[in-house]
Amino acid sequence: MRAMLCASRAGLGLLLGLALILLTSGPVSSDPAPPAPASPNPSVPAIGRSWPVGLRPSVLRGWEPPATAYSRGHRGVDLAAAPGTPVRAVAAGRIAFAGRVAGKGVLSVDLTGTALRTTYEPVSATVEKGAEVTAGEVIGTVEATGSHCTATCVHWGLRKGETYLDPLSLLPPWLLHRGPSRLLPVLGVPLP
Repeated sequence: MRAMLCASRAGLGLLLGLALILLTSGPVSSDPAPPAPASPNPSVPAIGRSWPVGLRPSVLRGWEPPATAYSRGHRGVDLAAAPGTPVRAVAAGRIAFAGRVAGKGVLSVDLTGTALRTTYEPVSATVEKGAEVTAGEVIGTVEATGSHCTATCVHWGLRKGETYLDPLSLLPPWLLHRGPSRLLPVLGVPLP
């Protein structure tokens, strides 16, 4: 009887272990940047390969599209970043503007193969207008002044022509929603 009970517990443990593996494991891939599903905004391809600052910065203020071209709104995303933090190109492109606007350092990047342009401010540029940049390449550093946030931040914008879009839609889900690591159960260990 005792042997049957032990075998039954072992079988139950094995089934629970397998169920945990199936429920918690995702697709296995050796590619660090898997192709992303379609962007939530169909006019914006999810071509971003890095955040502009840090690994996953805090979003201090999100995109709030204006009702009309002249209405109130927030035409970008504010990302927490300390002065001197490197600013990276989210996707490959060409520097369309690197200079000062109203006393603030501003960078604009025309994204390769699209009609999209990203903007970053306040940033001290380390690249010049016309330079080709790759995704993740450092293009400047966060300036200590010129931020419209209560703490230092980078205002990251996205435009298609004269239309403002949500810059977060450039980032694929694997980069936007990267969660914690998952531990898998150890099989073959007797239950207590």
